[in-house]
Amino acid sequence: MPEQIKRLTQLSHGGGCGCKIAPAVLEKILGGMPSGIVPPQLLVGTETSDDAAVYQINSQQAIVATTDFFMPIVNDPFDFGRIAATNAISDVYAMGGTPLFALALVGMPVNVLPLDTIGRILEGGETICRNAGIPIAGGHTIDSVEPIYGLVAIGLVNPAHLKRNSSARPGDKLILGKQLGVGVYSAALKKDALHDSDYEAMIASTTQLNTPGPVLACLDGVHAVTDVTGFGLLGHLMEMCKGSGLRALVNYADLPLLSRAREFVDAGYATGASGRNWTSYGDRVRMAEHLDATARTLLTDPQTSGGLLVSCAPDTVTEVLSVFLQQGFSHVSVIGELSEGEYGIDVV
Repeated sequence: MPEQIKRLTQLSHGGGCGCKIAPAVLEKILGGMPSGIVPPQLLVGTETSDDAAVYQINSQQAIVATTDFFMPIVNDPFDFGRIAATNAISDVYAMGGTPLFALALVGMPVNVLPLDTIGRILEGGETICRNAGIPIAGGHTIDSVEPIYGLVAIGLVNPAHLKRNSSARPGDKLILGKQLGVGVYSAALKKDALHDSDYEAMIASTTQLNTPGPVLACLDGVHAVTDVTGFGLLGHLMEMCKGSGLRALVNYADLPLLSRAREFVDAGYATGASGRNWTSYGDRVRMAEHLDATARTLLTDPQTSGGLLVSCAPDTVTEVLSVFLQQGFSHVSVIGELSEGEYGIDVV
């Protein structure tokens, strides 16, 4: 790169899913939109803030369509491409779908970034799509002020196995597939506070495809699935609670965290998105008195390419955990449960 541009993250005002518009602001924007066409084949649209749109084409097949893109969360262009692609494809898995193909979304400051750097970003995305068994079949590019990369991801799901974020049931257990703390680690990265082992752990998590999704979708005891990204654990769980009309209980001590996440928060590393997230939905969260500001930051920390959050019947927990473990998700954890009551979250 040119001497004055030593890092990709220097070129963006935010990174990864921390770039997302805050939940409360997004709700106001979308709330002012006029009602559009809603054909009966549209099984999932915008009504429940779900992970992807789903359109039924016959009794056995429905199209899953989603898009996700953001600015650099890391400085290595190849890793940036891998993380962005993994994150985009995750929404297909979260609906219980199997990815079919992708389209690349590319916005780059072509007069600032060397062409080989841009090429490495695209190569990273291509590598992940190859791992997912799908082609990048096209896309669109623009010359932009900040580097932006992501995918449109298209998949298929059997409507009978479709998993929404709004179909959880009272008594369900909550299971989280990946560790939390990616936003905190990204903030520490910008301040050169990450050791090589920390960076490797962050990359390993953010480039791990959420492949358990389609397998979990076939289990009758799995009632709802979403993935945890820019709104943090509490934000995406809140969407599940609101859509299902339920209240969640989260056991903070059971949360899987990247090994130095607490240490980094205590040292002052956090993203601005964490505070915006709390402002958006904190009024519906009750936290136990012993939980401090560090806990709140981690609960609202924006995850980039985060884990699947599964709501399942108690007698299905062992099977769900087994699916995750068999596919290499060694940090999968049971983190709480759902019950009847005014929608919201209690953290103990």
